[in-house]
Amino acid sequence: MKTRLESKKRHARIMLWSAVIIVFGAMFLPLASYVYVDLVSAQAAAAQDANPRANYWRAVREGNQGYTSSSGPYTTSVLIQNGGQNWRQLRNGPVANYTPWILGVVVLILALYYLIKGPQKVARPLSGQTVPRWGLFERILHWYTASLFIVLAITGLSLLFGRAVLIPILGPWGFGAWANFSITLHNYLGPFFVVGVLIEILVWAGMNIPREADRQWWKKLGGMFSGEHVPAGRSNGGEKVWFWMVAIFGIAVSVTGLILDFPNFEQSRETMQLMNIIHATASVIWVAIALGHIYMGTLGNEGALQGMTQGRVSVEWAQQHHDLWYQEVKDQASSGTETAVEPSSAAKQPG
Repeated sequence: MKTRLESKKRHARIMLWSAVIIVFGAMFLPLASYVYVDLVSAQAAAAQDANPRANYWRAVREGNQGYTSSSGPYTTSVLIQNGGQNWRQLRNGPVANYTPWILGVVVLILALYYLIKGPQKVARPLSGQTVPRWGLFERILHWYTASLFIVLAITGLSLLFGRAVLIPILGPWGFGAWANFSITLHNYLGPFFVVGVLIEILVWAGMNIPREADRQWWKKLGGMFSGEHVPAGRSNGGEKVWFWMVAIFGIAVSVTGLILDFPNFEQSRETMQLMNIIHATASVIWVAIALGHIYMGTLGNEGALQGMTQGRVSVEWAQQHHDLWYQEVKDQASSGTETAVEPSSAAKQPG
């Protein structure tokens, strides 16, 4: 009887201790695993900190100067300039990713305007009479600068957006060949373009000074949406805005381009990187504005292109778009200082 009682007590103790062990294990074994993971992570971090290679490159990226026998216009005593990585991230990130949206929005606006409003046609039937609009030198200057602008825009945008746009089309090798050709053409034609921009500013600055009539043109946006006739001189308010945009962005693009093109005037790497960002951003904005100018000079305004190709425009076009200037031309003709009106075989006769 006593043996049976002792056996029951022993069995109860075994069950109790088993329950205690189970509860203890359920509570503390997970904690032990967390401690183990923390210890392993700490050891890994310590091992990484102790890695001499990692410590070496951390020190290199701090930009500390050392000794070198090399000499040049840049900071040759610094092994790695950490700003270069920052420049790449800015250039290949926000600049390359967001500036295309500027071009896309402008193209969309122009397309919608053309579909909704259509081109501005000459309201009156053409009589065949024309008046001088642009001289030979002015036309040569315009097409010289415009041609270089188009080439530089194509090559520059190829270099800026080519990794995302052209590599899928041309492949790495094809894009590499095109990029090398583009950067060479861009760099050599750039200074010639700068000359054209500067001459344009000098030649046309006087005729693009804002006048009282321009205020009304800007207020009514030249009647582009209302269809209302707005008086204008030789250059209307919109053309004057375009000219001063050329002056502002043209100078910015030209100055930064020359700094990038001739890196032998003691420019630092930081200066070159900053100029590259300004050059790319200003160029994209300039191209976007130029799209509007090209549209108004071709598809958007019937008869406008004739002035820059033939040098003369129809009398009806001049009266409709630049009536104040046309009156000046007539006054000069009546005083005998200029032959204003001539017949043109190329102009359409009234039906």
